[in-house]
Amino acid sequence: MNTLKIGDKVPDFSSKDQDGNTINLADYKGKKLIVFFYPAANTPGCTAEACNLRDNYAELQSQGYELLGVSADTEKKQSNFRKKYDFPFPLLADVDHTVIKTFGVWGLKKFMGREYDGIHRKTFIIDKTGIVTNVIDKVKTKDHAAQLLD
Repeated sequence: MNTLKIGDKVPDFSSKDQDGNTINLADYKGKKLIVFFYPAANTPGCTAEACNLRDNYAELQSQGYELLGVSADTEKKQSNFRKKYDFPFPLLADVDHTVIKTFGVWGLKKFMGREYDGIHRKTFIIDKTGIVTNVIDKVKTKDHAAQLLD
């Protein structure tokens, strides 16, 4: 599976958010977009990452960014996660891996000596024309907004 790289045009995608609304890449045409992928809602690292983005959301928006969080969790799990931490941005419930495969963030992972397939924690910055301008592979969960605002 090929991961999108800087300079790639993001293929159009469509997925459901935490409330069952359909979200399309085309909805963000003409806007700068940050798409962050995380392994699972309500886990320590994912919570720290999403809360850091929430706490810096106004600053990100002042620089013209919209945010989309993506994991393979169900709508119900994403909805609970969003309500619990009061996230101001949508969370895609990509249970069929449509968006995950589009960006190429599914693959072999290693944790505590075992190997398994899962979502790689990555963030993509997309410009107003749908081109990837940056990819953050080594996400600092507690300080992710600073990586985006640099």
